[in-house]
Amino acid sequence: MKSVKGDFSGKVFFVLALSSILALVVITVFILMKGLPLIAEVGLFKFIFSTTWAPGQGEYGIGAMILGSVIVTLGAAVIGVPIGICCSIFMAEMAPERMRKIFRPAIQLLAGIPSVVYGFWGLVFVVPFIREHLGGSGYSILAGSVVLAIMILPTIISISEVSIIALPRTYKEGALALGMTHWQTIYSVQLPAAKSGIVAAVILGIGRAIGETMAVIMVLGNAVIIPKSIIDPVRTLTTNIGIEMGYATGKHQEALFATGIVLFVVIMALNITAQYITRKKVKK
Repeated sequence: MKSVKGDFSGKVFFVLALSSILALVVITVFILMKGLPLIAEVGLFKFIFSTTWAPGQGEYGIGAMILGSVIVTLGAAVIGVPIGICCSIFMAEMAPERMRKIFRPAIQLLAGIPSVVYGFWGLVFVVPFIREHLGGSGYSILAGSVVLAIMILPTIISISEVSIIALPRTYKEGALALGMTHWQTIYSVQLPAAKSGIVAAVILGIGRAIGETMAVIMVLGNAVIIPKSIIDPVRTLTTNIGIEMGYATGKHQEALFATGIVLFVVIMALNITAQYITRKKVKK
């Protein structure tokens, strides 16, 4: 009787696990079917590298938006990665246990805040601050980078902290026994040993940033231009889809699905890279 129940439960769990894979396959096929015809018609090179986006005139170039996505994401990484790694070091090695019990739930709460709330915060505080102190309209690369940097902190901090805590105690004890200070031990021994996990955390954080839509729609300015400074407005791949999908039809809609293909490939590549680095670390 127990074996029958066990077999049935195993089949149920197998079907549930398979459904998630099937959902991914269906989404992938749907996006490809909708977007590939436009890419084939326009040409992959022109679609990716042209900077002219004028669907009403038959121009479908996402080069400026790819550049905008890269710049905003790099800006978020420059701001968020050092802060995230420093926070993870503090949480893993320096914070008292009472403080950890307060900080960890607070960091986890950051991950649960809706992106529109981050966007509204950026709209109310970050954009006016940039407008008053740096000039321009305030809707800019810098505003988007600041908002995204805060949004990727939970991912970077949580994974990096776990990577540091998971190191064998002998690493730390051996370094201290050799006369290293606590900070020298962290910098010279623990961080290099946890490098794979930290790199994976950074890659996943970048994937989170490049795929964000709602928050950056509210603070970027959404102009399809080649920016000349960090206070210029830009449009990313995700914001382009979010803004125009509601009214797009025909080839315009196909172009947005094609944009989704490019975004899908980039995020999949980032996730595969993070998984590869994590598995490599486990094997070692």
